[in-house]
Amino acid sequence: MLSLYVAISLSLLVLDTKFHYLDLFRQVLAVVTHPLQQLSHAPARGFDQAGEYFQSVATLQDENQRLKHAKLENAPTTLRLQQLESENARLRRLLAVKERQAVGGQVAQILYTARDPFTRRVVVDKGQQDKIVSGLPVVDDAGIVGQVTRVYPFVSEVTLITDKDQAIPVQIVRNGLRSVVFGLGNGQLELRFMPANADVQKDDLLVTSGLDGIFLPGFPVARVLAVERDTAYSFARIICVPVAGVENFGEVMVLAAREAPPPRPEPAQAVEGAPEEKVVKSKKKRPVRNR
Repeated sequence: MLSLYVAISLSLLVLDTKFHYLDLFRQVLAVVTHPLQQLSHAPARGFDQAGEYFQSVATLQDENQRLKHAKLENAPTTLRLQQLESENARLRRLLAVKERQAVGGQVAQILYTARDPFTRRVVVDKGQQDKIVSGLPVVDDAGIVGQVTRVYPFVSEVTLITDKDQAIPVQIVRNGLRSVVFGLGNGQLELRFMPANADVQKDDLLVTSGLDGIFLPGFPVARVLAVERDTAYSFARIICVPVAGVENFGEVMVLAAREAPPPRPEPAQAVEGAPEEKVVKSKKKRPVRNR
Protein backbone atom coordinates (compact mmCIF):
# COMPACT_ATOMS: atom_id res chain seq x y z
CA MET A 1 0.00 0.00 0.00
CA LEU A 2 2.84 2.36 0.80
CA SER A 3 4.41 1.67 -2.59
CA LEU A 4 1.13 2.58 -4.27
CA TYR A 5 0.98 5.91 -2.46
CA VAL A 6 4.61 6.63 -3.31
CA ALA A 7 3.96 5.84 -6.99
CA ILE A 8 0.88 8.10 -7.05
CA SER A 9 2.84 10.92 -5.40
CA LEU A 10 5.71 10.63 -7.86
CA SER A 11 3.29 10.55 -10.80
CA LEU A 12 1.52 13.69 -9.62
CA LEU A 13 4.87 15.39 -9.05
CA VAL A 14 6.09 14.59 -12.58
CA LEU A 15 2.78 15.59 -14.21
CA ASP A 16 2.70 18.88 -12.33
CA THR A 17 6.34 19.68 -13.11
CA LYS A 18 6.13 18.88 -16.83
CA PHE A 19 2.53 19.69 -17.78
CA HIS A 20 1.22 21.88 -14.90
CA TYR A 21 -1.91 19.77 -14.50
CA LEU A 22 -2.39 20.82 -10.87
CA ASP A 23 -2.51 24.59 -11.46
CA LEU A 24 -6.31 24.62 -11.46
CA PHE A 25 -6.35 22.58 -8.25
CA ARG A 26 -4.01 25.12 -6.64
CA GLN A 27 -6.30 27.96 -7.70
CA VAL A 28 -9.34 26.28 -6.13
CA LEU A 29 -7.44 25.36 -2.98
CA ALA A 30 -6.15 28.94 -2.61
CA VAL A 31 -9.71 30.32 -2.84
CA VAL A 32 -11.02 27.82 -0.28
CA THR A 33 -8.22 28.32 2.24
CA HIS A 34 -7.95 32.10 1.86
CA PRO A 35 -10.56 32.89 4.60
CA LEU A 36 -8.86 30.45 6.99
CA GLN A 37 -5.48 32.05 6.34
CA GLN A 38 -6.89 35.50 6.97
CA LEU A 39 -8.52 34.27 10.19
CA SER A 40 -5.31 32.66 11.41
CA HIS A 41 -3.36 35.88 10.83
CA ALA A 42 -6.03 38.06 12.47
CA PRO A 43 -4.69 37.78 16.08
CA ALA A 44 -1.16 38.71 15.03
CA ARG A 45 -2.41 41.64 12.99
CA GLY A 46 -4.56 42.73 15.94
CA PHE A 47 -1.60 42.74 18.32
CA ASP A 48 0.52 44.61 15.79
CA GLN A 49 -2.14 47.26 15.27
CA ALA A 50 -2.62 47.60 19.01
CA GLY A 51 1.11 48.08 19.48
CA GLU A 52 1.22 50.73 16.79
CA TYR A 53 -1.79 52.48 18.30
CA PHE A 54 -0.23 52.70 21.77
CA GLN A 55 3.07 54.11 20.57
CA SER A 56 4.41 57.04 22.52
CA VAL A 57 3.18 60.45 21.34
CA ALA A 58 6.55 61.96 22.23
CA THR A 59 8.30 59.50 19.88
CA LEU A 60 5.98 60.40 17.02
CA GLN A 61 6.47 64.12 17.60
CA ASP A 62 10.24 63.69 17.68
CA GLU A 63 10.13 61.71 14.42
CA ASN A 64 7.91 64.34 12.82
CA GLN A 65 10.35 67.06 13.87
CA ARG A 66 13.31 65.17 12.43
CA LEU A 67 11.46 64.63 9.15
CA LYS A 68 10.73 68.32 8.89
CA HIS A 69 14.40 69.16 9.43
CA ALA A 70 15.44 66.55 6.86
CA LYS A 71 12.95 67.96 4.37
CA LEU A 72 14.35 71.46 4.81
CA GLU A 73 17.92 70.20 4.50
CA ASN A 74 17.13 68.27 1.31
CA ALA A 75 15.03 71.03 -0.24
CA PRO A 76 17.91 72.59 -2.26
CA THR A 77 18.91 69.19 -3.65
CA THR A 78 15.30 68.30 -4.50
CA LEU A 79 14.71 71.59 -6.28
CA ARG A 80 17.93 71.17 -8.23
CA LEU A 81 16.96 67.64 -9.28
CA GLN A 82 13.62 68.90 -10.57
CA GLN A 83 15.43 71.53 -12.62
CA LEU A 84 17.88 68.93 -13.96
CA GLU A 85 15.05 66.57 -14.93
CA SER A 86 13.31 69.38 -16.79
CA GLU A 87 16.53 70.29 -18.57
CA ASN A 88 17.18 66.63 -19.42
CA ALA A 89 13.70 66.26 -20.93
CA ARG A 90 14.22 69.39 -23.02
CA LEU A 91 17.59 68.16 -24.30
CA ARG A 92 16.10 64.78 -25.18
CA ARG A 93 13.41 66.50 -27.21
CA LEU A 94 16.05 68.58 -28.98
CA LEU A 95 18.11 65.50 -29.78
CA ALA A 96 15.01 63.45 -30.70
CA VAL A 97 15.94 60.81 -28.14
CA LYS A 98 13.22 58.47 -26.95
CA GLU A 99 11.88 59.29 -23.48
CA ARG A 100 12.41 56.76 -20.71
CA GLN A 101 9.41 54.67 -19.84
CA ALA A 102 7.36 55.81 -16.87
CA VAL A 103 7.25 53.43 -13.92
CA GLY A 104 3.87 52.52 -12.42
CA GLY A 105 2.68 49.91 -9.97
CA GLN A 106 0.73 49.21 -6.81
CA VAL A 107 1.74 48.69 -3.20
CA ALA A 108 1.34 45.17 -1.76
CA GLN A 109 1.76 43.82 1.74
CA ILE A 110 3.75 40.68 2.50
CA LEU A 111 1.45 38.20 4.27
CA TYR A 112 3.81 35.29 4.98
CA THR A 113 6.69 33.32 3.56
CA ALA A 114 6.24 30.27 1.37
CA ARG A 115 6.02 26.89 3.06
CA ASP A 116 8.89 25.38 1.09
CA PRO A 117 12.03 25.75 3.26
CA PHE A 118 14.33 25.31 0.24
CA THR A 119 13.07 28.39 -1.62
CA ARG A 120 13.10 32.13 -1.00
CA ARG A 121 9.52 33.15 -1.67
CA VAL A 122 6.89 35.34 -0.03
CA VAL A 123 3.13 35.74 -0.50
CA VAL A 124 1.61 39.21 -0.99
CA ASP A 125 -2.00 40.37 -0.74
CA LYS A 126 -2.46 41.19 -4.44
CA GLY A 127 -3.75 38.70 -6.98
CA GLN A 128 -5.68 38.28 -10.19
CA GLN A 129 -8.46 40.57 -8.98
CA ASP A 130 -5.83 43.35 -8.77
CA LYS A 131 -4.63 42.65 -12.34
CA ILE A 132 -1.41 41.03 -11.17
CA VAL A 133 0.18 38.69 -13.71
CA SER A 134 3.13 36.36 -13.54
CA GLY A 135 6.50 37.89 -14.34
CA LEU A 136 5.99 41.38 -12.88
CA PRO A 137 8.99 42.84 -11.03
CA VAL A 138 8.73 43.67 -7.32
CA VAL A 139 10.73 46.48 -5.64
CA ASP A 140 10.98 48.41 -2.41
CA ASP A 141 12.39 51.86 -1.65
CA ALA A 142 15.98 50.63 -2.09
CA GLY A 143 15.92 48.35 -5.13
CA ILE A 144 14.78 45.06 -6.68
CA VAL A 145 13.17 42.56 -4.30
CA GLY A 146 12.05 39.81 -6.65
CA GLN A 147 9.56 38.79 -9.31
CA VAL A 148 5.98 37.51 -9.31
CA THR A 149 6.11 33.82 -10.26
CA ARG A 150 2.65 32.50 -9.38
CA VAL A 151 -0.71 34.30 -9.19
CA TYR A 152 -3.89 33.27 -7.38
CA PRO A 153 -7.26 35.05 -7.27
CA PHE A 154 -6.51 36.96 -4.03
CA VAL A 155 -2.77 36.56 -3.41
CA SER A 156 0.44 36.19 -5.41
CA GLU A 157 3.73 34.42 -4.84
CA VAL A 158 6.93 36.45 -5.22
CA THR A 159 10.28 34.75 -5.76
CA LEU A 160 13.05 36.79 -4.11
CA ILE A 161 16.24 37.61 -5.99
CA THR A 162 18.18 35.52 -3.45
CA ASP A 163 16.37 32.34 -4.55
CA LYS A 164 18.65 29.81 -6.24
CA ASP A 165 16.44 29.70 -9.35
CA GLN A 166 16.29 33.47 -9.87
CA ALA A 167 18.55 35.31 -12.34
CA ILE A 168 18.62 38.99 -13.38
CA PRO A 169 20.74 40.67 -16.11
CA VAL A 170 22.72 43.47 -14.47
CA GLN A 171 25.27 46.13 -15.24
CA ILE A 172 28.09 47.56 -13.12
CA VAL A 173 27.52 51.28 -12.63
CA ARG A 174 31.22 52.18 -12.39
CA ASN A 175 32.36 50.80 -15.75
CA GLY A 176 29.23 49.55 -17.55
CA LEU A 177 30.19 45.85 -17.65
CA ARG A 178 27.17 43.59 -18.20
CA SER A 179 26.56 40.14 -16.75
CA VAL A 180 23.93 38.06 -14.93
CA VAL A 181 23.49 37.80 -11.17
CA PHE A 182 22.10 34.57 -9.66
CA GLY A 183 20.63 33.89 -6.25
CA LEU A 184 22.46 31.44 -4.00
CA GLY A 185 19.55 30.54 -1.72
CA ASN A 186 21.35 31.74 1.42
CA GLY A 187 20.57 35.45 1.30
CA GLN A 188 23.43 36.26 -1.08
CA LEU A 189 23.93 36.46 -4.85
CA GLU A 190 26.68 35.56 -7.29
CA LEU A 191 27.78 37.54 -10.35
CA ARG A 192 28.63 34.90 -12.92
CA PHE A 193 30.27 34.74 -16.35
CA MET A 194 32.82 37.45 -15.54
CA PRO A 195 36.42 36.76 -16.63
CA ALA A 196 39.04 36.38 -13.93
CA ASN A 197 40.69 39.63 -15.01
CA ALA A 198 37.42 41.61 -15.23
CA ASP A 199 37.40 45.07 -13.67
CA VAL A 200 35.15 44.25 -10.71
CA GLN A 201 35.87 45.68 -7.27
CA LYS A 202 34.38 45.39 -3.82
CA ASP A 203 31.40 47.71 -3.17
CA ASP A 204 30.62 48.04 -6.90
CA LEU A 205 26.91 48.72 -7.41
CA LEU A 206 24.94 46.45 -9.78
CA VAL A 207 21.80 47.76 -11.47
CA THR A 208 19.36 46.17 -13.90
CA SER A 209 20.49 46.34 -17.52
CA GLY A 210 17.00 45.89 -18.99
CA LEU A 211 18.16 43.30 -21.53
CA ASP A 212 15.65 40.70 -20.34
CA GLY A 213 12.66 42.85 -21.35
CA ILE A 214 11.14 42.52 -17.85
CA PHE A 215 13.04 44.85 -15.53
CA LEU A 216 13.47 48.46 -16.54
CA PRO A 217 17.14 49.54 -16.63
CA GLY A 218 18.68 51.41 -13.72
CA PHE A 219 17.09 49.72 -10.67
CA PRO A 220 19.67 48.85 -7.94
CA VAL A 221 20.03 45.10 -7.45
CA ALA A 222 23.11 44.26 -5.38
CA ARG A 223 26.51 45.40 -4.19
CA VAL A 224 29.74 43.41 -4.57
CA LEU A 225 30.80 41.88 -1.27
CA ALA A 226 33.89 39.85 -2.24
CA VAL A 227 35.85 38.98 -5.41
CA GLU A 228 37.82 35.72 -5.59
CA ARG A 229 40.19 35.29 -8.53
CA ASP A 230 41.90 31.98 -9.28
CA THR A 231 44.10 31.53 -12.33
CA ALA A 232 42.99 27.90 -12.54
CA TYR A 233 39.47 29.01 -13.53
CA SER A 234 38.35 31.14 -16.44
CA PHE A 235 35.74 33.07 -14.44
CA ALA A 236 36.01 34.92 -11.16
CA ARG A 237 33.81 34.09 -8.18
CA ILE A 238 32.01 37.30 -7.23
CA ILE A 239 29.72 37.28 -4.18
CA CYS A 240 27.14 40.06 -3.79
CA VAL A 241 24.52 41.13 -1.27
CA PRO A 242 21.13 42.56 -2.25
CA VAL A 243 20.64 46.30 -1.89
CA ALA A 244 16.91 46.05 -1.16
CA GLY A 245 15.47 44.85 2.13
CA VAL A 246 14.68 41.43 0.70
CA GLU A 247 13.78 39.91 4.07
CA ASN A 248 13.25 42.99 6.22
CA PHE A 249 10.18 45.04 5.31
CA GLY A 250 6.47 44.24 5.14
CA GLU A 251 5.46 46.34 2.14
CA VAL A 252 6.66 46.16 -1.45
CA MET A 253 5.59 47.60 -4.79
CA VAL A 254 4.58 45.43 -7.74
CA LEU A 255 5.56 47.31 -10.88
CA ALA A 256 3.36 47.41 -13.95
CA ALA A 257 4.26 45.40 -17.02
CA ARG A 258 6.97 46.88 -19.21
CA GLU A 259 5.67 48.44 -22.39
CA ALA A 260 6.48 46.54 -25.54
CA PRO A 261 8.58 48.44 -28.10
CA PRO A 262 6.64 49.76 -31.10
CA PRO A 263 6.82 47.52 -34.17
CA ARG A 264 9.32 48.45 -36.79
CA PRO A 265 7.88 49.83 -40.02
CA GLU A 266 8.03 47.34 -42.83
CA PRO A 267 10.18 48.30 -45.80
CA ALA A 268 8.27 49.72 -48.72
CA GLN A 269 7.39 47.03 -51.22
CA ALA A 270 8.08 47.40 -54.87
CA VAL A 271 5.21 48.82 -56.88
CA GLU A 272 3.65 46.23 -59.11
CA GLY A 273 3.64 46.93 -62.80
CA ALA A 274 6.70 49.20 -62.70
CA PRO A 275 8.41 49.54 -66.05
CA GLU A 276 11.46 47.41 -66.40
CA GLU A 277 14.75 48.83 -67.47
CA LYS A 278 15.55 48.26 -71.08
CA VAL A 279 18.85 46.75 -71.88
CA VAL A 280 20.29 47.88 -75.13
CA LYS A 281 22.54 45.36 -76.70
CA SER A 282 25.31 46.83 -78.69
CA LYS A 283 25.75 45.34 -82.10
CA LYS A 284 29.16 44.63 -83.44
CA LYS A 285 29.98 46.54 -86.56
CA ARG A 286 31.23 44.50 -89.39
CA PRO A 287 34.59 45.60 -90.69
CA VAL A 288 34.43 47.42 -93.98
CA ARG A 289 36.39 45.68 -96.68
CA ASN A 290 38.43 47.83 -98.92
CA ARG A 291 37.79 47.05 -102.51
